Amino acid sequence: MSLISTDLLFTPIPKRIARLRELAYNLWWSWHSEAQDLYRQIDPDLWEQDYHNPVNFLRDVRQQRLEAVLSNQEYLDQYDQVLSSFDQYLNATDTWFAQTYPKVGGEMIAYFSAEFGIHESLPIYSGGLGVLAGDHVKEASDLGLPFVAVGFIYPQGYFRQRLDPSGWQEAIYNKLNFADIAAAPALTSDGCEVVVEVELPGRTIYAKVYRIQVGRVSLLLMDTDIHPNSPQDRELSARLYGGNQEMRVAQEIVLGIGGVRALRQLSMNPTVWHMNEGHSAFLVLELARELVQGGMSFADAAEKVRTHSVFTTHTPVPAGNDAFPVQMIEKYFWQYWPNLGISRDEFMNLALQQQSWGPTFAMTVLALKFSDRHNGVSKLHGSVARGMWQWLYPEKSQDEVPIASITNGIHTFTWIAPEMRRLYDAYLGHDWERHIDNTNLWQKIHEIPDAMLWETHLQSKRRLVASAQTRLRGRLMRLGMETSGVVTLDENALTIGFARRFATYKRATLLFKDSDRLKAILNNPDRPVQFVFAGKAHPADEPGKLFIQQVYQLSQQTGFIGKIIFLEEYDMYIGRELVQGVDLWLNNPRRPNEASGTSGQKASLNGSPNLSILDGWWPEAYNGRNGWVIGEEREFTNYDEQDWYDSQHLYHVLENEVVPAFYNQDADGISQDWVAYMKEAIVTVAPVFSTRRMVKDYVTSLYVPAMGVSTTD
Repeated sequence: MSLISTDLLFTPIPKRIARLRELAYNLWWSWHSEAQDLYRQIDPDLWEQDYHNPVNFLRDVRQQRLEAVLSNQEYLDQYDQVLSSFDQYLNATDTWFAQTYPKVGGEMIAYFSAEFGIHESLPIYSGGLGVLAGDHVKEASDLGLPFVAVGFIYPQGYFRQRLDPSGWQEAIYNKLNFADIAAAPALTSDGCEVVVEVELPGRTIYAKVYRIQVGRVSLLLMDTDIHPNSPQDRELSARLYGGNQEMRVAQEIVLGIGGVRALRQLSMNPTVWHMNEGHSAFLVLELARELVQGGMSFADAAEKVRTHSVFTTHTPVPAGNDAFPVQMIEKYFWQYWPNLGISRDEFMNLALQQQSWGPTFAMTVLALKFSDRHNGVSKLHGSVARGMWQWLYPEKSQDEVPIASITNGIHTFTWIAPEMRRLYDAYLGHDWERHIDNTNLWQKIHEIPDAMLWETHLQSKRRLVASAQTRLRGRLMRLGMETSGVVTLDENALTIGFARRFATYKRATLLFKDSDRLKAILNNPDRPVQFVFAGKAHPADEPGKLFIQQVYQLSQQTGFIGKIIFLEEYDMYIGRELVQGVDLWLNNPRRPNEASGTSGQKASLNGSPNLSILDGWWPEAYNGRNGWVIGEEREFTNYDEQDWYDSQHLYHVLENEVVPAFYNQDADGISQDWVAYMKEAIVTVAPVFSTRRMVKDYVTSLYVPAMGVSTTD
């Protein structure tokens, strides 16, 4: 990547450490804490001020700070070691994919997603879907897959969250300066920037393509905020999940059709096309159009596209699946279906779904019809999805509907606490990072002395306590309020975390069904309990925003002050601090609406057990020794009855199982019972619910079969 044009933006870097700039432009550093330390050590305050963004950091840092580390041999040794690891990583030829599929050559997997959560300094994600996509990309890099990812860069990103004095969520959008992030214009082989053209009603829209390097994987992100687009079209990709249905359908046309055209300009010809949720499903139409324009019949083109397409559905509720009125689709595609050689009615039937308000063109239907391989994201979700979409397969029973399941996992090195990683280095062996999904390896966790594991956890917990206090004080200062009485978490108290998107089905307020009983649990002087909440609601989700306000206002009531806190501006950074620092992770969605969920997996990787409804991934993981269950494996027809039942069982488990286990401590303040839960949580969750296992499953079950190549003689 050429960076000459931006030289003047950066503080001159001494030659001895000049590769700090090269490193900043590959997000490999985002899952290697030792690489981040190279910047942090130069100026810790600036590193925090620039929100852990090395590109911005190198622009803002004072030259004397850079020169100062030249006399620090320990720093220089670490610099050499990190850059050596970086080079070895990029140049490795013995990756898992290369070793497992040595006969596969020249193939490529294109992964399309509406959002990617790579790091907090790149705010182009809103929640679980984006973070999962980011973890998928990182693991594809680690495993050496021939992989390219496609999405939007969103110049205004996702919103910054602020709570007003009443606790009502306010959405703030800041313009993303591309000079501040590790993005560069994507260039063709002859050095021309890539700008794709997509036809919309009465006009052509243009999207410039940027490349962000994520380890070995290129992430291609499109931006419509360029000349000669109209002001309206410049806003098309400005915000994630913004605007009305007209903007949404235009966005998804650019993502799917424009994304294919971007790859073609870069001379990339993937053999596998993976649609992560239905937002990008228009890509199958563009692939079919290419084949029809090349002389193939539409029927044959559709069959070929199906053979090489993969679709992952993440949404177990009908409202979460994009569907557009057929009149709107007719407006946007009336010039497109002739290029497919089909009629208007034939085109509409490709994705027709009857809704209560009329016929729609459904993106999930389109994706299912134009892919041979489909999956849900947990075993339970796979079953739910087969029930939801059985109507597309009238000749099949629900169990025969061809939607498999690959349970989500997490990218280990993105979410593990640095302290815990060092502990695992000591007890799992120097090469454990290459064998994350080896369940036998993780049995060594039981050899860690209880006191050592507990003290390692306390280091992360103290960091969370300090960070929470800083954030709470900062909010009071921003509001012009008195800071002397800022809430301070008790590092010795049982600390329970709840952080996620504030969709109503996740039931953030379930904990407060019986406030008197909850107060008694929280305020036991001998066994205190405290909860840390965080999360955003979609700007258009008024009920979700009301849930946030209710939790905040309850936290200000007598009996809850200091025991319930809400941290604003939930993002990957706060998420990491919480899953690394809390003692227990709470998850209480309305079963079976949680497709998978991964926050609890991140907590257990760091030694924090789960207290969860048997929904999403938890039914596959729970064994009675690695956490606790709320409720039963059943569904209710009456939501009020379900909420009351689940809340009463939640209180019961807290009072009679969780709190006693935590506080049954010896003279050194260690509970053998609790540490046993911690160890079992790590052993059972870390290998199985990792992206190492997950992406391998995608490769063996979906990607390689979709390549259509023989892997054996």
